[in-house]
Amino acid sequence: MASFSKQKSEKERLDTSVVAFGWVSFLNDAASEMIYPLLPDFITRTLGAGPAALGLIEGIAESTSSFAKVVSGWWSDRAGRRKPFVVAGYTLATLARSLVGLATSWAQVLAIRFSDRLGKGLRTAPRDALLADLASSGERGRAFGLQRAMDNAGAFVGPIVAALLLRFWIREERTVFLLTLVPGLLAVAVLILRIPERKPKLPAAKVRLEWPPRLPPRLWTFIGIFSFFTLANSTDAFLLLRARDCGVPVWQLPLLWAFFNGAKAVFGVPGGALSDRIGRAPMIVAGWGIFAVSYAGFAFAASPLAVWGLFGFYALFFAATEGAERALIADLADGELRGRAFGIFHGAVGLAALPASILFGLWWKLFGAKTAFLIGAALSLVATAALVAFRASTKARA
Repeated sequence: MASFSKQKSEKERLDTSVVAFGWVSFLNDAASEMIYPLLPDFITRTLGAGPAALGLIEGIAESTSSFAKVVSGWWSDRAGRRKPFVVAGYTLATLARSLVGLATSWAQVLAIRFSDRLGKGLRTAPRDALLADLASSGERGRAFGLQRAMDNAGAFVGPIVAALLLRFWIREERTVFLLTLVPGLLAVAVLILRIPERKPKLPAAKVRLEWPPRLPPRLWTFIGIFSFFTLANSTDAFLLLRARDCGVPVWQLPLLWAFFNGAKAVFGVPGGALSDRIGRAPMIVAGWGIFAVSYAGFAFAASPLAVWGLFGFYALFFAATEGAERALIADLADGELRGRAFGIFHGAVGLAALPASILFGLWWKLFGAKTAFLIGAALSLVATAALVAFRASTKARA
């Protein structure tokens, strides 16, 4: 009886830890998304920069995050601990993010975004590895789906809070940026107090630095295909600029972004859970198909109503892929190598985000928004075909 009670208590603690991770993501993303929908307008109008500068800022920021993800994933395996990296990453991002309110040039915003994304890179791979360690193998899709859904719920609440502050209490965007310090620090507090450490199975001394890391060949191929798809998936800041081109007023941008993230939150857990039932790859293929249709829609959109509908449909892409992709990495990587696996995955995808954003900005400048979005849709279809072909060849060999 005592043993049964102990096992039951352990299961309850594990479930509570996974839920607490969701609240950390909720609070952190609420802070982050209070800034994000206002950032394109802040950079282009208040600071006098253009779309090319916006693409450069976001591309460099994501590349910085990519390098940090690779290092932090291996380092957490080597140290035999995940939580210190997660705490440090969330803390750095929280402190850096609010400084946007003090920026007077787009170069300063670049430095701030660099620090913010460095914090994200420091925490992401250890966080995903820790979450995978806390969840059982049969529930990882649902666990990652919950984490992404809470992240998206925070991204729904944050813009609404920003819009209400600007509408009723605050006149300047800068004050909103400074206030993001409050939910960010709450996220760090929940992380420290409510989430336990879960050490990898192997002792730290047995985890050696290897390059390339000793990962399954299938995992390397999946990561390569995911990276190619990222070339089509530039920063979503361009979607907000497209919304402005189609007539969406500036004051509605936070509400549009909240609607988008609310849709992601609603479908995030069902999407992750569905990948547990039908498989990771089929869900990813479906999501990439949705992405292609969405980008084609943005190419031809001509009214605010069309933009709102496209943002809602585009949210299904994230619901189908975010939980499934992370669960697939966890499935293919052994527990003692999971930190490095997530680091390589996030690093490769993040590195591809730099040329993706820069190229998209150039295509927009040279050929117009319509052509830029159609090129993105075409690249995503090529990546989808590659994923389908690889999965079919793997099943045939098996």
